[in-house]
Amino acid sequence: MDRGLVLKRAFDLAVSVPALVLSLPAQALTALAVRLTMGRPVLFRQRRPGLDGEVFELVKFRTMHHEDPARGRTDDASRLTATGRLLRKLSLDELPSLWNIVRGDMSLVGPRPLLERYLDRYSPEQARRHEVRPGLTGLAQVSGRNQVSWEDKLRLDVEYVDTRSFTGDLRILLATVRHVVRGTGVSADGEATMAEFRGTHAHGDRG
Repeated sequence: MDRGLVLKRAFDLAVSVPALVLSLPAQALTALAVRLTMGRPVLFRQRRPGLDGEVFELVKFRTMHHEDPARGRTDDASRLTATGRLLRKLSLDELPSLWNIVRGDMSLVGPRPLLERYLDRYSPEQARRHEVRPGLTGLAQVSGRNQVSWEDKLRLDVEYVDTRSFTGDLRILLATVRHVVRGTGVSADGEATMAEFRGTHAHGDRG
């Protein structure tokens, strides 16, 4: 295995294992808040493409109600709760994903794992984002998070693939801390979260 990959994996484990243990009290409180405001299940589980497009189960805390047309809960804006908005702003919903890093599904830094149905919507260049493990945070996230257009976000993902380094990962992690503290870029303009990616050629640079 490439020495850089070994170093990256060792760093992932050196950070994520202690972080997983130390965050258990915060995760317990977050789980209680989700249970009281949204009911069960507390965790959100979804299949996401990872390295080489291989699918794994992403784990996060729930931030939305289940779809319920009778109550008008049919889109992100109507399903996202006040608790969910706070969890997203503070990135507390991401804490269970540390387990994905420990398992090797993800890395601390890399392109964010997106929806499985997007796989056939990428251009060949955009699909290169799957040449590395997906990350808990990444270059696109510290460049504007969900306020960055889909075209720019995917371009930044590929830029990360081509320029990744240990020092670069450290810079991204430090920038992530600043973004979390400021709570910036949680949602796209006019959206509760981020509009769906439908393919660059289908709609321009917005998903």
